[in-house]
Amino acid sequence: MVKSKRTINIFTLSTINVAAICSIKNWPLTAEYGFSSLFFFMIAALLFFIPVSLVSAELATGWPERGGIFVWVKEALGHKFGFLAVWLLWIENVVWYPTILSFIAATIAYSFMPSLAANKLYMVFVILAAFWGATIVNLRGMKTSGLISSVGVIFGTVIPGVVVIGMGLGWWLSGNPIEITMSWNSLVPDLSSGSQLSLMAGVLLGFAGMEMSAVHARDVVNPQKNYPKAILLSAIVILLLSILGTLAIAFVIPQSKISLVAGGMEAISYFLNAYGLGWSVPVFAILIALGAFGGMSTWTAGPSKGLLAAAQSGEFPPILHRVNKNDMPVALLVMQGIIVSMLSLVFLLMPDVSSSFWMLLVLSSQLYIVMYLLMFIAAIVLRYKKPDVKRSYKIPGGNVGMWIVAGIGLTASLAAMVVGFFPPAQLETGSLLFYELFLLGGIIVMSAMPFVILLFKKPSWDKP
Repeated sequence: MVKSKRTINIFTLSTINVAAICSIKNWPLTAEYGFSSLFFFMIAALLFFIPVSLVSAELATGWPERGGIFVWVKEALGHKFGFLAVWLLWIENVVWYPTILSFIAATIAYSFMPSLAANKLYMVFVILAAFWGATIVNLRGMKTSGLISSVGVIFGTVIPGVVVIGMGLGWWLSGNPIEITMSWNSLVPDLSSGSQLSLMAGVLLGFAGMEMSAVHARDVVNPQKNYPKAILLSAIVILLLSILGTLAIAFVIPQSKISLVAGGMEAISYFLNAYGLGWSVPVFAILIALGAFGGMSTWTAGPSKGLLAAAQSGEFPPILHRVNKNDMPVALLVMQGIIVSMLSLVFLLMPDVSSSFWMLLVLSSQLYIVMYLLMFIAAIVLRYKKPDVKRSYKIPGGNVGMWIVAGIGLTASLAAMVVGFFPPAQLETGSLLFYELFLLGGIIVMSAMPFVILLFKKPSWDKP
């Protein structure tokens, strides 16, 4: 195997995290709930985002070797559960890719001919070109992949995000009427509403992914010191951009004009037209598509490198162990590209795109939650099983502190999983029974697959 060169600094790792998690396309959807969106962000940050960030920082600095979630869960719960964890991280992305790819294609179309978003031939062409383009970029190594993530974050998230935030705050400070009421009563939503709870699950899982960059820990310059710093920096940027961007859009766009199924660019376009800047809509469309591409490119490499650690431990045939001269899992990335291409083609044949989007997103989220449950449990177990392993960042408060932080994350993850089985009122997803059977069946089948693979494992797979 080619020896890895440490090429990732604090800034690059931070932009990888921001690219993986922060997306302008989520802001208009959350802005639909006005000032109460701030409540959801605070709850999601306290109960999920912060626990995930703290736990992954401790685990990554204690076990900085490549593999991330695979190594952590394997050390705590054994090889089979480690394989399950990294498989779930990989397969939930495979389910998710068609949605982000379709968003990129539709956003690009918005820049010159919005009607193309309904053209299946156009959608297929852009989807395949974008994903295989991201795959080729990632085959060039982490330095190139990190550069793409950095460019995508700066030009596709930070710059348009700051512009949107600036316009929203300027609108408010100039004394213009705003579309939301900012009061204590409007801050706390009606939590007895099913659709409100569905949104809470969506916001919570919108912060998922901080642990993903841990698969690059071996590529980070001085990971024991720089990894926790990058986690802190990226967490601050993600929270600030998400909260301020959502509120800025909510200031200007009437809540009735934003729906759960509306595309992000539709809301951004309304926002810019309200400012008399309709001419800049195509520019924003290209920038936001670039940001989405950077985020998708980040996810193209991360989970596959985690799965490579499992492959090289003997879970897959030797052909899938291969890396290229840039130390990238070439066979796994190509296999992933083929599967995603097939899924994307099938996805585009579905009649009701919005409902299909939602069901794939929820299934992806549910699989991700199962992985998080394993991660939080592993973090607690390792405090007792491997107490002498040096962790340059350690959650304060001893084992009690770990129980509190990981316990909060466990509880929030379980609550999000339960809520995910109830569809939002805004979408027509068919009968409730079909919806729940689809999710339950998907979770069971996808979670069982790694154990089925292990049943067919051959001794020759253990060869390096």
